[in-house]
Amino acid sequence: MQTYSFTEARQNLASVLDEANKKGGVRINRSDGQAFILKPVPITGSPLDIKGIYTDISTDEIVDIISESRERF
Repeated sequence: MQTYSFTEARQNLASVLDEANKKGGVRINRSDGQAFILKPVPITGSPLDIKGIYTDISTDEIVDIISESRERF
């Protein structure tokens, strides 16, 4: 894991973030002895993201089907 001083990380933030993304993380050391690990957060999709489907049904037909199903209840 690559290690940077706080000053180096601050001056080169974009490249430090790129490296953390590519290699899974970087270490940043402060002058007072504290150390931090910078890691990318995994991208997660929404559980509501679903792949669409193609159908030959028109919008009007879909609305009619929904209306009919609501009339039953």
